[in-house]
Amino acid sequence: MAMNEVDQSCNASSGDDVGKSVSSAGKASATAYGRALGLLGRREHSRRELRDKLIARGITDDEADAALTRLDDKGFQSDQRFAEMLARSRIAQGHGPIRILAELRLKGIDAHTAQIAIDQQHPDWQVLAADLCRRRFRGVAANHAERSKRANFLVRRGFPAAIARSAIDAGSGDNDGE
Repeated sequence: MAMNEVDQSCNASSGDDVGKSVSSAGKASATAYGRALGLLGRREHSRRELRDKLIARGITDDEADAALTRLDDKGFQSDQRFAEMLARSRIAQGHGPIRILAELRLKGIDAHTAQIAIDQQHPDWQVLAADLCRRRFRGVAANHAERSKRANFLVRRGFPAAIARSAIDAGSGDNDGE
């Protein structure tokens, strides 16, 4: 028997389920808040992520919404802060704006907030794409197939095709002897 279960059984005044059901409504709200706070203690989460995780753990919709509203009111959960953290992290990992925006949208961040979070990082997508291409592929693209391979790599990472083309062109201008 887990420690929590021992505490609950010791706190119950009688063995019947009536006493437990009266106190369980108040505990459920505290449990939802506590679980959400625990998740936020590990990393930032979007409101949608937290809600989905709470519901997966057996918390009702109303309890989850109440806990999330309370966390938001206290400033513990912020979709804007989450979006900024995710954008910063994905840019550092070498992802492009299309992929970052799509990931933020999947996590429940509205398009306007997501775009602001990306723009606040002031990324130079051209430089990032060229650097990523230079790190991934050594030397100059010798033929059309190699250029296509590099462009496809950048597009899969979330860079627009125009930026991918110009990053490859910038790389073909390098004569660094590698």
